[in-house]
Order: sequence, then C-alpha cells, then structure tokens
Amino acid sequence: MPAIYLRQGRTSLVIGLDGGAPQLLHWGADLGPELPDLAILGDAVPHSALDVPVPLGLVPQASDGWRGRPGLRGHGTGASGAGFSPRLRLEAWSQSGGEARIEQLDADLGLAVVTTVTLHAGGLLEVSHGVENRGGADFALDGLAVTLPAGRDATEILDLTGRWCRERHPQRRPVGQGTWVRSGRHGRTGHDASLLLAVGTPGFGNRHGKVWAAHLGWSGDHEQFVDTVADGRTVMGAEELLGSGEVVLAPGESYVTPPCFAAYSDRGLDGISEAFHHWFRARSRHPSTPRPVVLNVWEAVYFDHRLDVLTELAESAAELGVERFVLDDGWFHHRRNDSAGLGDWYVDGDVWPQGLHPLVEAVTSRGMQFGLWVEPEMANVDSDVARAHPDWIAGPVARHDAGSRLPLPWRHQQVLDLANPDAWQYIFDRLNALLDEYPISYLKWDQNRDLAEMGHDGRPGVHRQTLAVYRLLDALKAAHPGLEIESCSSGGARVDLGILERTDRIWASDCNDALERQAIQRWTSVVVPPELVGSHIGPGTSHTTGRTHDLSFRAATALFGHFGMEWDIRGVAGAGREELRGAVELYKKHRGLIHSGTMVRADVPDPSLMLHGVVAGDGTRALFALVAVATSYAEQPGRVAIPGLDPELQYRVALCYPGPDAAGATFMQAAAPAWLAGGAVASGRFLAEVGLPMPVLNPEHAILLEVTAR
Repeated sequence: MPAIYLRQGRTSLVIGLDGGAPQLLHWGADLGPELPDLAILGDAVPHSALDVPVPLGLVPQASDGWRGRPGLRGHGTGASGAGFSPRLRLEAWSQSGGEARIEQLDADLGLAVVTTVTLHAGGLLEVSHGVENRGGADFALDGLAVTLPAGRDATEILDLTGRWCRERHPQRRPVGQGTWVRSGRHGRTGHDASLLLAVGTPGFGNRHGKVWAAHLGWSGDHEQFVDTVADGRTVMGAEELLGSGEVVLAPGESYVTPPCFAAYSDRGLDGISEAFHHWFRARSRHPSTPRPVVLNVWEAVYFDHRLDVLTELAESAAELGVERFVLDDGWFHHRRNDSAGLGDWYVDGDVWPQGLHPLVEAVTSRGMQFGLWVEPEMANVDSDVARAHPDWIAGPVARHDAGSRLPLPWRHQQVLDLANPDAWQYIFDRLNALLDEYPISYLKWDQNRDLAEMGHDGRPGVHRQTLAVYRLLDALKAAHPGLEIESCSSGGARVDLGILERTDRIWASDCNDALERQAIQRWTSVVVPPELVGSHIGPGTSHTTGRTHDLSFRAATALFGHFGMEWDIRGVAGAGREELRGAVELYKKHRGLIHSGTMVRADVPDPSLMLHGVVAGDGTRALFALVAVATSYAEQPGRVAIPGLDPELQYRVALCYPGPDAAGATFMQAAAPAWLAGGAVASGRFLAEVGLPMPVLNPEHAILLEVTAR
C-alpha cells in the first residue's frame, strides 16, 4: 500500500493511500527510516459486523463503515443537491519534506475536502481540512473535525477546566467505550476551556508515560472529543462548534477548519511541552527581544486616574528597573467606573486636558515603553457609540433600532458586531488614530464577557466575529510594525494558538495570588512557553482572594513567565524595596534562560511539593524552583530528584533566592540540609536518580536553585 510517511522529533505519521479513502494508520512513536509492506495492517473481520475491514479515514465517514463520530457533517439543500452522507475518495496527493496535501472528492454530493498536514521539526503535528462546494446547490455545513488515532494503551484522559481566577486546572478520567466530548459555547475560548486534551498510558505524568495530546487553534466556539468505538480503537480530535445555519456554502464557496495542533510523547507531558514550545520559538514572528519588566497600574489606581499619582508611579517604577509602563482601564470618555464609556475610544478631556501626552512623556523620558489598555470588541449601552449606532450591538435578531432585544448584560457590556464592516472600520480607525498620536509600543487587549447569543443579521455569528477580530489584530499589526499586543480576556478566558498567532503574550489569569498562580501557570505552560505568559507580582494581600504571601513567594512565582508588577509600588520602602529591586534584577539575570530553555516538571511523590525549572539547550545551566503549596504528611521532604540535566556532566547546585534575610519566614526546620549553605556538586545522573535532601519549607513558600555545569 502506498503511503505518506512523515518523521520529525521522535514522532511519525503514516497515512495509507490505497485508492479509496486515505487511512490514518499510525501517529505516535518514530518508526524509523523504512516502513514494511503496509498490507500487514489489514484488520480482522469479526462476526455480526460489516463484511470488510473498517478503516479509520483521514475524514472518518459512515460510507466506509465508521460507526464513531463522523469527520464531516452536513447536508445538501434543494433537489439537485440532496444528500447527507459523504463518500470521499482520494483524488490527488503530494508530499514535500514534513508537509503533505491530500485531496478527496465526493462527485455525487459535489464536495471536495483538502487536508494539509505538517509535522514540524520539533514533532508538533498541524492538521487542517478545507471543504469546497463544487456542486450546484447550497451545502449546510454542521461540522468538520480533525480526528487522530491514539494507541490502544491510551486508557486515561487528562484535560483542563476552571473558572475566572482559577483557570486551567487538570482533571482525569478513564477512557471508556463511547464518545466523551468537551464543548465550549462561550463565543470565546472560555475560562473552563481545556487548553490541552490528552490521552495516555495509565498514570502518565510529567516525565513518564506515553501521551497523545491535541489543541485547537481557535478563539471561538469549539469541541474536543475522545471516541472509543466498539472494535476497541480510540481516536481524539477537535473542531469548531458551528451554530445552526452558521455556515452554508453556496456553489464555489469553501470553509477551512482552524488548525489542530497535536503532539506525541513517550516521556510524559514534558515531551508534549517540548514539541509545542519548539514550534512557538521557531516562528519568525516570535518575540526576539528580552521580555521587558512590566508595571501595570490597575491594582495600583483602578479608575482613579490622576497625572500626579501616575507620574509618581512612573518614577517609582523606573527606579526599580521597570521597562514597560501600562495605563489600564479608565482613560477614555465617561469612564469613571465599568458601567459607561466602553466603546468611546477618545481620551477623556476632563481627566486628561492635554491628552495622554504628559503621562507618556513622564514614562518615556525615564526610559520605559508606554502601553495602553483597550477593550475594542465590547461596548457599554451607556456610551456614545451605542447610542449613535444601536445596530452595531450584536444580538439574537437582526437589529434595526434601539428597542431590539439584547443578550443579558455582563459587566454592563454588550458585544460590538465586528462582522459589520462599519463597526469594524470605526474600531480600526480609533485604535489606529491612538497609535498614530502616541508612541504606544504595547496594547493590553481585553475582552471581558462571553458572547452569549452572538448574532449577525439574525444568524449565529461567533464564526464571523472571531475572524473579524483576527482581521482587526492583523491590520493593526501591519499598520504599526513593532507593536506588541497582549491577549487578556477577563484574565485567561482566551488562551489558544489562534489568538497567539496574532498577539505577543497572554494574561494567564486576573488572579495574582501566587499560590493560585502556581497551578495556573504550570498548566498554561504545558502548551504556551513562559515568555508568552504574563506573570506579575501583586500586593502582599491578593486583590482577588484576600490571601497574604511574602514577597519572596510572589517573586519566585512571577519569575517563570513574562515578569512584571501590578501593585502601588510607591509605598514599598526600606528592606522590602531592596528585596523587590533584587527580584527585578534576578529576572533580568535569568530571563534569557527562562525564555529559551527546556521546561522541566518533576514528578514529586509528595503532593505538597512542586519542583519545576528550565534547563539551557546545551545543558550547562538551569534554574529550578522548589515550591511548598501546602503542609506535608512527612516531617521532611527527604531527597528530591532534579531531572532534565545532562547525565554525564557534573553540576553545582546552589540556593540563589531568597537571601538569608528571608530564611526565617521561608524555612520551618531546626537545621538545614548540610549542602544548602555552600552548594552541592554531583552529576546530572546522580541528581536525577538520587536527588538532594531538601529543606523543610513553610507552606506557600519557595526557593530557587541555580544549577551550573562545572
């Protein structure tokens, strides 16, 4: 049987081409340079079943006998285009290096499906389908999914869930017969969305087990699924979740799925992260300059915008080593609270009689970049734009006047219908004017509500809205080269590779509580590398949880991301200010390593402890954090393994943060392990297999270990 065979990064994919429907024969471990005759893979035919073996098609379909979730769903309309069950057959294919293109055709339905497959150098698989209506009648598309096979030994599912300020927490369940589906109907990715859907061998962890994992690069409604059919095969996949009648293809029209990104690892979840991070960092548009230290002013001043206060903040920030100063919500017309003004993107002359120029000058004259908060996709009903253009507000029916029914409010907001060309142009023009007038190097782009009942001209509109937002981001970037944009969506409700193709970092959560952030950042970074994950030191007592933490714990947590502060730092003085300045310097010293190295997450048996870090590509340096997230059942941690280093090299391991002044608060012990005072020297193999005895940490405290090859 002829086949497409792709090999990269310890992974391979085999697509069989026997003249019928292309078959997914293998995705997983690298099979080496040569394949056997694939005829040996023909399955048995059981009793009380179809009379021929049932293949797993590249687009699974009932016409081939597949009784699981179909890959393409829809129906032709009108007498000349009636039909609902496609019978796609191979029409053409090509392969060049790690890329392949496969075209299938159903001449009776008049449908062509073109699949593009790329196995990137680091082992990340990217798959998308495009369907074109080549018939003479409309085709109502209900869904088009990317489906991939998992191994028979994949018997456990891991995905992520959450809520506002508690995004991306893991949950596990066994694989069972039938279909398990996660649907996202938020109109955006969602706080509870699973950034990653994984299936693997029982108990797979950070550093062990086989794992097959997938992510849909899409910022709108979506579904992810695991499907185990009666013959025992398990597949996984994802698709855009389309509303009723949302996509109807007229003759000659086409639809392309969002890309599905997938990775296989025989080394646990860290191998999955390696594949995703390698892909991100290989992009030409990936940030290439050191990620600047940020001060965002939200938790410092909220809506109380006064030039003298903000100038003092800028002066205090510059003195601490801040490199980017971001003015948050409250600078535009009528915006004294969150109930009015959203959508009126003009600087408020009452608050800023000279515009933002005096503040921008105060910031840039001190050597910092100036950033600005915007929320372009939303509007308050109490705004000039909503009063002037009620037809721009998206809703369940085609809008003609101010009396049309609106979706329920969320934070006093409604959604601007950016699929409306006039609304899109207004937003582009206003943001473009701001970027022309002021030297704004960074936009914090927020989106603070779900798109419930998102409509356009009386039909579901999430698909069009998502594409319109993508066009808006692309157009602003094209008009202003060098502009960086952060994707914030009530914190972490829009974290996906669709939005990250157009932005330069995400805000992982509105929660700056360091304990909450340990889990949020750990599971965000399973896909997204730390340089793209905004992580800030907040006030001593968290704005969102009321929990109080030492500065050392907050700093050690924020360090493993794109570091910054969100806090009125004017009041930080004395020893506390020196410690904060030291944390900024620590980030600047290690950010090159953190933002380029290989992420390592240890499998620590004690659930009260986490050990994570980053190892340089050449294995000569590393930085690890030992974190106590709770009290332990044991009196002492004992030896904790430090994995991920070169087993043949000798390393020196030394405590580098916090310093001796914080030791009393950090440790809960009569005496520290002997090595902690002067460091320890051991091989990478010894550190991974035996480890080092660790100090007894107070709960919700952390230490940093610097590891250097000798």
